[in-house]
Amino acid sequence: MADAVLFEFLHTEMVAELWAQDPDPDPGPGVSAGPGGGGGGGWGGQKMSLSVLEGMGFRVGQAMAERLPRETLAFREELDVLKFLCKDLWVAVFQKQMDSLRTNHQGTYVLQDNSFPLLIRMSSGLQYLEEAPKFLAFTCGILRGALSTLGIKSLVTASVAALPACKFQVVIQRC
Repeated sequence: MADAVLFEFLHTEMVAELWAQDPDPDPGPGVSAGPGGGGGGGWGGQKMSLSVLEGMGFRVGQAMAERLPRETLAFREELDVLKFLCKDLWVAVFQKQMDSLRTNHQGTYVLQDNSFPLLIRMSSGLQYLEEAPKFLAFTCGILRGALSTLGIKSLVTASVAALPACKFQVVIQRC
């Protein structure tokens, strides 16, 4: 339990620190961070902060996957890897399993968490919906990093329609 609280506080501080580096309140043209537009930094600063968070998550995901037992790394199919992420990896990071995994069997997977731990504290009001993307970038990186270590190149994005639920879309990059 203490690990989860420490992780949540650390994650919150990482997000706050990155957004504090670019205090420009003008979201700039083309920003869409949820209903009603952006906020929380200029266009360039916001994209840079999301990229930094995603990069940090990528390195953490790689490190987590590298520490897996060798028999775990012997997945036969992509779907098995995604199931592993939804169960074992998610439990290791968030002390719960992902709520659902869907696929179109053409390289696109949707992972849904109906009570995403990093969004629970802000789920008391719709005004926080536009702030949600910056709390998902690190986790997108964790997923992409773990997949990379397991030999799967991917693009991972996240979306939030209603707090604290979120969806992570994983698109496998074919060579």
